[in-house]
Amino acid sequence: MPDTAAESILRHDWSRAEVRALFDLPLTELMFRAQLVHRRYFDPTEIQLSTLLSIKTGGCAEDCAYCPQSASYETGVDAGKLMSREAVVAAAKAAKVGGAGRFCMGAAWREPKDRDLDAVAGMIADVKALGLETCATLGMLTEPQAQRLKAAGLDYYNHNLDTSPEYYGDIITTRTMDDRFDTLARVRDAGINVCCGGIVGMGETREDRVGMVVALATLPAHPESVPINLLVKVEGTPLTDVAALDPIEFVRTIAVSRVTMPKSMVRLSAGREDMSDEMQMLCFLAGANSIFCGEKLLTTPNPGRDRDQSLMDRLGMKPMQG
Repeated sequence: MPDTAAESILRHDWSRAEVRALFDLPLTELMFRAQLVHRRYFDPTEIQLSTLLSIKTGGCAEDCAYCPQSASYETGVDAGKLMSREAVVAAAKAAKVGGAGRFCMGAAWREPKDRDLDAVAGMIADVKALGLETCATLGMLTEPQAQRLKAAGLDYYNHNLDTSPEYYGDIITTRTMDDRFDTLARVRDAGINVCCGGIVGMGETREDRVGMVVALATLPAHPESVPINLLVKVEGTPLTDVAALDPIEFVRTIAVSRVTMPKSMVRLSAGREDMSDEMQMLCFLAGANSIFCGEKLLTTPNPGRDRDQSLMDRLGMKPMQG
């Protein structure tokens, strides 16, 4: 058998046919290959705990079909103001006490205004000073804005592709995928680690999931962080009635992401509230090595800390250090 890990390490030329072939493997074979890769670069018993805080909620000008924070939809999420620096720092301190090693700040903006970015930069500096890894997701960035975030000490910037290039226009019309690529390039050029993944279960086909992974795995550098989200259906959004994704297909997406992007942190992100413990365990076996802890992910539900701790104890897994 070829050394799957060695073959995967620096590849940025994955073809659709190759990624499709991975998705089509018998699940046990795919999981085995994912484990070979995962164990080469990570301790399979460790999970990074992250916390995601909505620092500015609702009223977003984008029309992302999955998002309850879009001003285009009636979802009961009201537009709020940017949180105070003190409130964000207090939340970060609580997250650290709860075991989080990474603190992510999300704002419902199409793109930040420079005056808002100054405020966020202060938050980043304060959170960084607590010894936490920092991440932000604020929408599209200009080159000077990316550099400003780097100067503040930002470790990661999240800007997801969301889906395949082919399906993208069915989900978002207010910006193009090329707009997303442009922001990713500015983040990378500023020296900030890239956090970029997608959402599955939005009514896309397996071929779209193939296309999403290909788009991620053929970036000039693999994203250091790859969040894989399961759609959380919210009343009032266009995807409220979309058919549920087969859990095994979600696990396959995690495993293929691990094989094609060996050194990336593959993050089991939104949707865990609706996942069984067994499904989450399969995701860890497939190469996911990060979860978001806390009762909310921006505005959608997330398992409580007690449930997460119980699961990790039962699986014999421990929080990643450093």
